[in-house]
Amino acid sequence: MIKKTYIEFLFLIFLGAATSLSLPPFNYLIINFITLGLFFAFLIKRLKKNRNKKLYFLYGWLFGFGYFITNLYWISISLTFDESFKFLIPITLVLIPAFLALFYGIISFLFFIFKPKKIISSFFLFSLIFGLVEFIRGSILTGFPWNLIAYSFSNHLEILNITSIIGTYGFNLFCISLFISPAVFILRDNRTDIWICIFFLITTIIFYFYGSHSKKLFNEIKKNSIDFKVRIISSNINLDRFYYNIDPVKAIEDLIEVSKPDKNEKIIFVWPEGILPGISQEKLIEYKSLFQKNFNENHLFVIGINSKSIEKGEVKYFNSLSVYDYRLNLLNTYNKINLVPFGEFLPLENILKNIGLKTLTNNYQSYSKGYERNIIKINNKNSSLKFLPLICYEIIYSGKIFNNSDFDFIINISEDGWFGQSIGPKQHFIHSIYRAIESGKYVLRSANNGISAIINPIGVIEQEIGFKDTGYIDFNQLKKIRPTLFSKFGNKIFGLIILLYIFLFFSFNRIKNE
Repeated sequence: MIKKTYIEFLFLIFLGAATSLSLPPFNYLIINFITLGLFFAFLIKRLKKNRNKKLYFLYGWLFGFGYFITNLYWISISLTFDESFKFLIPITLVLIPAFLALFYGIISFLFFIFKPKKIISSFFLFSLIFGLVEFIRGSILTGFPWNLIAYSFSNHLEILNITSIIGTYGFNLFCISLFISPAVFILRDNRTDIWICIFFLITTIIFYFYGSHSKKLFNEIKKNSIDFKVRIISSNINLDRFYYNIDPVKAIEDLIEVSKPDKNEKIIFVWPEGILPGISQEKLIEYKSLFQKNFNENHLFVIGINSKSIEKGEVKYFNSLSVYDYRLNLLNTYNKINLVPFGEFLPLENILKNIGLKTLTNNYQSYSKGYERNIIKINNKNSSLKFLPLICYEIIYSGKIFNNSDFDFIINISEDGWFGQSIGPKQHFIHSIYRAIESGKYVLRSANNGISAIINPIGVIEQEIGFKDTGYIDFNQLKKIRPTLFSKFGNKIFGLIILLYIFLFFSFNRIKNE
C-alpha cells in the first residue's frame, strides 16, 4: 500500500512536469489533453476512495510542484551574479516551486470539500476552482501570473484573439475546460456529458473563425504614417555593469553605434531597461557632449534609467522610463509600479538586510513603488504621439496595466540578462503578444539580453530581433482599431464567466446519479 502511494506521488509530479512542455518555447499543446485529463481523472477516482483532506491537498501540491520546478528553474540563475546570493540557489530551486504549488494544492483541496455528485458537475467545479485560483495567484502578494495554462496557445493566434474579448484569465479558464473535456467523455455518466465535450470543441472552432475574421479585417485597414520613426534598440550589454566599475562611456558609445543615428530623420530611440551602468537621471547630464556630438534636434530618447527623490526627508530610488531630448533635458518620466520581489525590493528589508540580503539590481536599497502609470505624450508641432510605458515585469499583468485606452502604442523596456541562456527570456517575451491582443495596441519591446520586437494589435510579430542578437527595428506606420471589449471592461468579464460556471456547477450538481 505504501509503495503504491509513492508511485502515485511520482506519477502526479511527472504529470505536472510533462504539462510544462505545453508552454513556450516548446508549445506541445496536445500534451495538456493527456496530462490535465489524467490529473482530473485521478482526482475523480480518488474522490470516492479517499476521505483524507490533507492527502487530497497533497495530490494538487505534487502536480503543481512538478509543473513549476520544470518551468521556473531559471529564477535561480539571477542569483549567480552576486556571490552573497549563491548559497540561496538550491533553496530557490525548490522553495519557489514549492510555494507556488500551494495554489494547486488548494485547487484539489477545494475540489474535495465540495464533493461534486456527477462527472459533469465535477468538470465545471474543477475548471472553476482552477481558473479562480490562478487569478488569485496572479493578484496577491504582488502577483505572479507566470505560465498560466493559456500560454500554451501562444502559437495559435487565431484562437488567441478571443482574449480581446474575454482576457487572458477568461481564456485560461476556457483552456482548462477544453483540456479536461476528453476525460469527461471517457468518464461520462450519460449523453449530456458528451454534448458538453462537443460544445467546447465547437467553441474552439468558433474562436478560430473569430480570430481569422479579426485578422482579415485588420489586414484591410490602411496604415497611417507617424511623424517620428520609433527605433527599438536590442543590445547585449553584460550584467557585470551592475557589480563592477564598468565605464559608462563605453556602454553609451555601444548603444549609439547600435542606434545608427541619422541627423536628417526624426527618430525616437528606445533603449532598454537600466541600460546605463552607474548613471542615474541626475548624472546623465554629465554625458551631454557625447549625445550632442551624435544626435540633434530631430532626436528624442526613451531610456530605462534609475532616478531618486527626497520625500519628507527620506531618499527614494525608482526604476524609471524617461524621455529626453538630445540636450538631455528631461521631458517626461514614469516610475515603475510593479516591482520584482528580491530583484527590485527586499520584503521585510529592515530584518533581512541584517543577515546580508539585499536587492539584486542595486547595492544601496530597495526601489520604491511609483504612484501612477500615466500615458506619456510626445508633442511635435501639429501632431503628437501617446504611449503607455511598461517596464520589464509589468508586461505580465492582465487587466491591470491601464484605465484609459487613449494612446497609440505600448513601449515595454526590459533587462532579460537575469535569466541567462534559459527559457526565461522566451517565456517573458510571449506575454507581450497577449497584452497586444487584449489592449488592441501595438507593443514595441526593447530588451537587453532578450528578444526585441514590434507586435501588432492582433498578436502578429511584425519585426523581431532574436534572443541575444544585437540591432534595431523601426516603427513608423500603424493601424488603429477600435478599443477592444477587454480594454473597456478588463477582468470584470472574467468575473461574469466565473458566475456562469458557478451557475452551471450548481445546476448539474443538483440531482444525484441514479
